[in-house]
Amino acid sequence: MKILITGTAGFIGAHLAEALIKRGDEVVGLDIINDYYDINLKYARLKKSGINREDIKDNKLINSTLHKNYKFIKADLQNKEILNTLFENEKFDKVCNLAAQAGVRYSLTNPDAYIQSNIIGFINILEACRHYKVKHLAYASSSSVYGLNEKMPLSTNQNVDHPISLYAASKKSNELMAHTYSHLFNLPTTGLRFFTVYGPWGRPDMALFLFTKAILNNEPIDVFNHGNMVRDFTYIDDIVEGIVRVIDHPPQGNPNWSGKKPEPSSSIAPYKIYNIGNNNPVKLMDFIAAIEQKLGKKAKKNMMPIQQGDVPATFANVDDLVKDLGYKPNTPVTKGINNFIEWYLDYYKN
Repeated sequence: MKILITGTAGFIGAHLAEALIKRGDEVVGLDIINDYYDINLKYARLKKSGINREDIKDNKLINSTLHKNYKFIKADLQNKEILNTLFENEKFDKVCNLAAQAGVRYSLTNPDAYIQSNIIGFINILEACRHYKVKHLAYASSSSVYGLNEKMPLSTNQNVDHPISLYAASKKSNELMAHTYSHLFNLPTTGLRFFTVYGPWGRPDMALFLFTKAILNNEPIDVFNHGNMVRDFTYIDDIVEGIVRVIDHPPQGNPNWSGKKPEPSSSIAPYKIYNIGNNNPVKLMDFIAAIEQKLGKKAKKNMMPIQQGDVPATFANVDDLVKDLGYKPNTPVTKGINNFIEWYLDYYKN
């Protein structure tokens, strides 16, 4: 297949591109490479797949030096002209949209970035998929859409109309926009609600990265909600395996769906929503303890109140993922933490 992956300088996108290249798909990666966090890390992720920083030019498709089936373009999803030209020339079979402005806390101070990237960028992707007859659009949603929901485990059958951050609202908007295009234009779309993804090459604004860096530098870590947090940490390899299976299985539409008793995660249209989580929530203090054990150092802890926009607990119901795709994430959190720390120590050894 020929697949476009947006966000390939990002954490999940870089891993997904590697997996699809390895299995023989023809892959085109796209990323704006913004400075939300360290761009050197983004360029290092690209370099692993043979995309060299010195070769990258705005809006110019370049070839990987390592893989004949991989190309990359530095472009902005808000640029409709470039996006449409790319779709017209490359004739993608499928698209996986992972490009987005991430982060709950950043959305409190930089709301415009979320509207531009996550709403305008996404409508441009939908329009391109519609006009150029893409066979399946998979896209990143987020567990943050569950907002004020407290019934655990969090299920795609639940109502998600009470987000508590603009980031979450933008992801919920993506799901609504995707359904509209599935319904109006018969475009198969699948939304993936990721649950706290972690692992090697992860984002520097995520807890595991922040904690590891601080502990190694003998600096205190901020522990929110006084440590009374629970997260369904999901290892990157599990996330990628789930995305690949989803890409390969476009939704057909649910023949049993009823508008009199609407089921939120499917439709009569070719539309589906999945949770991708470990289905095994971990207490934040246990997570920190596992980092301390691997590093052989104790953390200095600043116990803090919960941050605006944060939820105290996430726990994914992945029954649909198991039923439809025969898959359930299962990497133990201690193994995932150990793999991340080994990568971190190697990457920053100099």
